[in-house]
Amino acid sequence: MPYYRPFSRSLMAVLATLASPAPFAVWDIVAVVLVVGAVVSIVHRMRSGRPVLPVLAGLCLVVSVAHALIVGGWALNHYAPPLSGELNLEVSSYTADELEAATRAYLEQAADLAPQVPRDEQGALARQEFFELAHIAGAAYGPLAREYPIFQGPNVPVKALLVWGEPLLYSGHTGIFFAATGESGVPLNCSVADTPFIMCHEAAHRLGIASEQEANFAAYLACSASDDVRFCYAGSYSAFAYCFNALYRVDRERALALLDDAATWENASGAALVWGDYVANARYYEAYDGPFEKVGQQVNDHYLKSYGQQAGVQSYGLVVDYLIAWHQRTM
Repeated sequence: MPYYRPFSRSLMAVLATLASPAPFAVWDIVAVVLVVGAVVSIVHRMRSGRPVLPVLAGLCLVVSVAHALIVGGWALNHYAPPLSGELNLEVSSYTADELEAATRAYLEQAADLAPQVPRDEQGALARQEFFELAHIAGAAYGPLAREYPIFQGPNVPVKALLVWGEPLLYSGHTGIFFAATGESGVPLNCSVADTPFIMCHEAAHRLGIASEQEANFAAYLACSASDDVRFCYAGSYSAFAYCFNALYRVDRERALALLDDAATWENASGAALVWGDYVANARYYEAYDGPFEKVGQQVNDHYLKSYGQQAGVQSYGLVVDYLIAWHQRTM
């Protein structure tokens, strides 16, 4: 269906623009209001002896319209041609040597940027104003769109998740794109290191890029194209983190040897800052570990597989294929 993605992108642009005046995700609030309102109405009708069916019918109608917008207006992008074709990027399997080379390159890239981003006296990343970052992330694909039409879309800000943000983190997720309102939502308290990257990831979904690995790669490109050093660093840091995790799974000794070697680089202090951010990032999200994370991962896994992403939640890590291909093409 060659016209589906342009149609979907246009529809999401209209919905996102309509919801843009609110700095927070509209659906995040409306969902709570609807549920509370429905419960109150049902209880009131039961006490007064009036039928509850009209309330249930109205609620079902709202859910049905939202579901139609989500599935018919966006979710079929899961079956779109791969992003690599839009970028003329050759993506294939890779060797451990190629993975190590890409990991080293992204670490070097991040190490150069690490001293330039705001930090406290201890060298830890300083938390930035959420809504400033959200505005930048919303327009982050503008520079890329001039070269790659796939990235054309609205420049409205990414939204804050006021109600469901914290539960989302406990479910093992750091953002959500709600197609019924065209809103890319991110919790207010994501880790500092990857917040700009997460925002760009969710903004990529708004452009009709449904695949998780492709949204991750799009986020790296958007961050790298930014003139804001906080975004540039978040992109390089996230690329390194994905590649390093993959290298560690493939060859632990090689991954650790790379870190040892980084201590001898000319920019060893920058590499040390990157690794410090990596450790701090992992510890930050450990606080959200628990039983809800397993449930959330299973739900998302079934959702992704139902739309043809057979790797399920593991597709978040397959961005490494794209990152290696991009490294070989540009570095």
